[in-house]
Amino acid sequence: MGLKADHWIERMAREKAMIDPFQSSQVGASVISYGVSSYGYDFRLSRFFKRPPRGDEPLDPKAVAADDFIQEEGDSCLIEPASFLLARSLEYFRIPRDVLTLCTGKSTYARCGVVVNVTPFEPEWEGYATLSISNTGRRPVRIYAGEGIGQLVFLSAREPCRVSYADRKGKYQAQQDITTARVEDDS
Repeated sequence: MGLKADHWIERMAREKAMIDPFQSSQVGASVISYGVSSYGYDFRLSRFFKRPPRGDEPLDPKAVAADDFIQEEGDSCLIEPASFLLARSLEYFRIPRDVLTLCTGKSTYARCGVVVNVTPFEPEWEGYATLSISNTGRRPVRIYAGEGIGQLVFLSAREPCRVSYADRKGKYQAQQDITTARVEDDS
């Protein structure tokens, strides 16, 4: 990266609008921390959630129907044991062509049995991140909007990739809402 990691992230956020809104320092008093960290960025959870309804019908990633999830909004959300929900990042991301991000969950939630699953943000992907948040524990766990939910680690390449997510016209490009699974027909 050349620059110190935290300076690089701040420069990319300001010059390329890579993270919006951007928090240039770690915020952690009375909240689950968010903002620039040593080598990454702790991003926040929005107020929007989608929960699969209870039932015996399987969720099929090749055919997710609009009514397979129930939309919720709030300052917090309870995740029941052995269940999951979809959520959205508060920040909008614009990943440069020579950067890939990896995401991990926050240790505060991990210590409560919560797993945050987000695929890598590929070069030139942009949008609000859709998150899958699972409670692997035996007790319900509350998650909080406007507070940290995951950490992004930025991997900078020596040169830009040949084909970016935008070049491929990726199906999750510029998503604004929580986006359920999609399998597109090539015909």
